Amino acid sequence: MLIKACVVQAATVGSNTSATIDKAVSLILECGTRGAQLAVFPEAFIGGYPHGARFGCYLGGRTDKGRDEYAAYFESAINVPGKETAVLGEAAREAKMFVTIGVIERDGGTVYCTALFFGPDGSLLGKHRKLMPTALERLCWGFGDGSTLTTVDTPWGKMGAVICWENYMPMMRMAMYGQGIALYCAPTADDREVWTATMRHVALEGRCFVLSSCQFMTRANFPAGMHNHVDAEEGDVLMRGGSVIVDPLGRVLAGPDYSGETILTADLDMRQIARGKFDFDVVGHYARPDIFRLEIDTSPKQAVQAQKGGAMKQQQRFNG
Repeated sequence: MLIKACVVQAATVGSNTSATIDKAVSLILECGTRGAQLAVFPEAFIGGYPHGARFGCYLGGRTDKGRDEYAAYFESAINVPGKETAVLGEAAREAKMFVTIGVIERDGGTVYCTALFFGPDGSLLGKHRKLMPTALERLCWGFGDGSTLTTVDTPWGKMGAVICWENYMPMMRMAMYGQGIALYCAPTADDREVWTATMRHVALEGRCFVLSSCQFMTRANFPAGMHNHVDAEEGDVLMRGGSVIVDPLGRVLAGPDYSGETILTADLDMRQIARGKFDFDVVGHYARPDIFRLEIDTSPKQAVQAQKGGAMKQQQRFNG
């Protein structure tokens, strides 16, 4: 069975969430005109990846200007579900395809790096919050928990997302393989050449299709009111893309592309998954559960729980 998939390599429109939503809708519809049944967008596409920012932080202190920058970043994040997800869902419905897209999600006083999954009927099928923000990302992003280790059903198998350097967490990958993931989406901000090697390894290890999308972002796309600590001029490239599509035997089908904003397209032969698992199934005939076993806690971890009548009741928000 062949399906057509697109990986979108494009940049957030500064700190303008409304304009970025419009751009996302246009790109989703463009993928639809190409006959795609699936499209994957970069990490933090809606809300923005603040490459070069540090929000006025230093060891032992924060600045008022940095707090203002964070407040503006918080305001550019979106609620899930919310009016922005409704617009994105409508675009997926019009294009009649599945969409995985990276967003900055606002929940309470915290923002999260999140991947959203939309179905061809426009429904928000679920979400995954990044479990481990990398390095300075922890200044501005909260930590996800096991309740959003999400895969969603498609006619061709399970689809899910592992965001950026989560892909270097072996147990995270194993958790996704254990769900039978077939369409492994990897929204990222990693534009290094070695990223392609990582994606090829994941595809070969999981015997799944890997679709990785990174932004192509210039200094002009960076929020105007946020200080950038990268020495760059208006037209200089802050993030150079490198998006790629890989098949279950580790063969590159499209990309990596470092040329600019683009849409990569590839035909995925879903029979390749079974062909690949003939000699390697990491959670099946190539596993040794008598020696190695992974246990996963998928319960939501909320800081506040309400107890009534002797029974603990956890306040759980939407988890897709």
